[in-house]
Amino acid sequence: MGLVKAKIQAFTTPASDPIPVMFNPTQYQIETANQYAWHTVPGLASPVAQFITGEAETLSMELFFDTTATQSDVRDLTGTITGLLKINSHLHAPPLVQFTWGSFSFKGLIEKVSQTFTMFHESGNPVRARLNVTFKAYRSIQDQLSDISPESADRTKQRVLHEGEQLWMLAHTEYEDTGVWREIAKANGIDNPRLLQAGRQLTLPRLE
Repeated sequence: MGLVKAKIQAFTTPASDPIPVMFNPTQYQIETANQYAWHTVPGLASPVAQFITGEAETLSMELFFDTTATQSDVRDLTGTITGLLKINSHLHAPPLVQFTWGSFSFKGLIEKVSQTFTMFHESGNPVRARLNVTFKAYRSIQDQLSDISPESADRTKQRVLHEGEQLWMLAHTEYEDTGVWREIAKANGIDNPRLLQAGRQLTLPRLE
């Protein structure tokens, strides 16, 4: 089996051909992160974390270009990558792209490109360059909604109250937000949350 070349496919209108990288990257980095808000609760030794949102995965790598053999301007090649940051006249936005290398595939948008030119022809034109490219994953609303579990906080479900459990504890466990205990109390007609008995079945409302 021969060398598999990495390539970048832009989803443009009209359709465009894949852009092969000149040299496969020596490494790439994938970063995943979440955002949290931290709330202090009287009587607890440390703040309670509330999940806010996930962040899109990022893929970053360095691509190398060299035209010393032909002495042509290396920007003719690097421009095929930086050009993917430009607004497509049909899409009215930069296009979605997909980086593929063997079995690895990453679909998203090119967030930024940093170019470093390291060798020049006597004419002044660059013949060698390094590009630091950052992709950010993109998923449509429909794709993300299809992944929501039936047991998520976005859907109504039932829960039995355990011995010693308080509504604020339940709110933290189910919604990662202690302040949601008021919504649970409202949904179950609870006037005094201090007078709850273990074994009671509670409705956990869907949060808008």
